Amino acid sequence: MRLFAKFFLITILGWKIDGFFPKHLKKYVIIAAPHTHWQDFPLGILVKWIQQTPINYIGKASLFKPPFGFIFRWLGGTPVNRSESTNKVEAIVNVFNVNENFILALSPEGTRKRIDEWKTGFYYIALKANVPIVPVAFDYGKKEVKVGNPFPVTGNYDEDMKLILPFYKGVKGKNPERGFEV
Repeated sequence: MRLFAKFFLITILGWKIDGFFPKHLKKYVIIAAPHTHWQDFPLGILVKWIQQTPINYIGKASLFKPPFGFIFRWLGGTPVNRSESTNKVEAIVNVFNVNENFILALSPEGTRKRIDEWKTGFYYIALKANVPIVPVAFDYGKKEVKVGNPFPVTGNYDEDMKLILPFYKGVKGKNPERGFEV
């Protein structure tokens, strides 16, 4: 898959990847932004294959039903029932706790619609699971996927975000009018 993904993303589509997922870490949370189009998902899958990193994601439970649900699981997905009022942060932290290796990619926006601020679940998952955050930016303006360095969260959300958000400055999503502006 790696060679196919590399040929398709880099040679055919003309994208580049700046940075690498940390190989020395067994667990972390990836925050991929901006999330403005359905194409962000296959873009992320191609990068995952190119860098040969076992990245997981969560998705709405309806995606995992037959006949195509097995594909989403094969791609690293775990279903989440968004209609229930369950504590998703605690449930995901438990997944980190019971696995020796677990890398989770999330969109901090939580949607492809225009928002004024990011949801905070990604942060509290990282904090409670005691894992770092790795920022990833999908920059359609430059046709570049940027992978940042691991960021250890401190428990002070506002101060940590002052250090994380600049990574996304100037990044343009597929539909910039829908993205959160840094």
